Amino acid sequence: QHSSVRNRLLKAMSPADFALLQPHLERVSTELRQSLITPHEPIQQMFFPEAGFGSITTSGSGSQVEIGIVGREGLVGAIPVLLGSDRTPHECFVQSAGEMLRIETVALCAAARESASLNRLLLRYIMVQFVQAAQTALANATYTLDVRLARWLLMCQDRLDGDDLQITHEFISIMLGVRRPSTTLAVQALEGQRLIRARRGRITILDREALTALADDSYGLPEAEFGRLIEGA
Repeated sequence: QHSSVRNRLLKAMSPADFALLQPHLERVSTELRQSLITPHEPIQQMFFPEAGFGSITTSGSGSQVEIGIVGREGLVGAIPVLLGSDRTPHECFVQSAGEMLRIETVALCAAARESASLNRLLLRYIMVQFVQAAQTALANATYTLDVRLARWLLMCQDRLDGDDLQITHEFISIMLGVRRPSTTLAVQALEGQRLIRARRGRITILDREALTALADDSYGLPEAEFGRLIEGA
């Protein structure tokens, strides 16, 4: 039911637009590292995360780097499908296990063609994803690794309930596109400032306000654009 969904993009839809999608939504559980979008393969299903989130990554020269995060604010597969492509060179996999509402791509596209307001809302969400990708590029080019880590942890926490993230240093290294020793030093720096507590396979955020101050302008713009374009629409 519309009143019970946790996905913020679904909640922002009008009752009439949600009704177009509702018969086609199927709740599924997701597992860590589960593939949601396979590079260069037809996208037959899309996902509205309810709990947990996915990472969009690009690969080259043996390296893999995260270029986007999709959690309960969004829709996995939105950019390629809604812009007219049936596939993408990028991968999306589950970074934090949970639940998602799955929908067949043909059903979502049919609903978007039927409703101009639904199509407009989904395109606005694509704009938010573009802002997030641009902000990621800016952070990677401009900010030190501890600031980038602070930003990334905040973005992860935004898509979870609570302060605990089940994550390894190796996985953080992949997401930030750096070597593991550099990641370990960045984690130790934040832990030394008592912003986080790191244990094997787990990071706990202790001081979100200070973490946000450290992240500075690298964090917050995509989140503000979501509020303006989606929830403020």
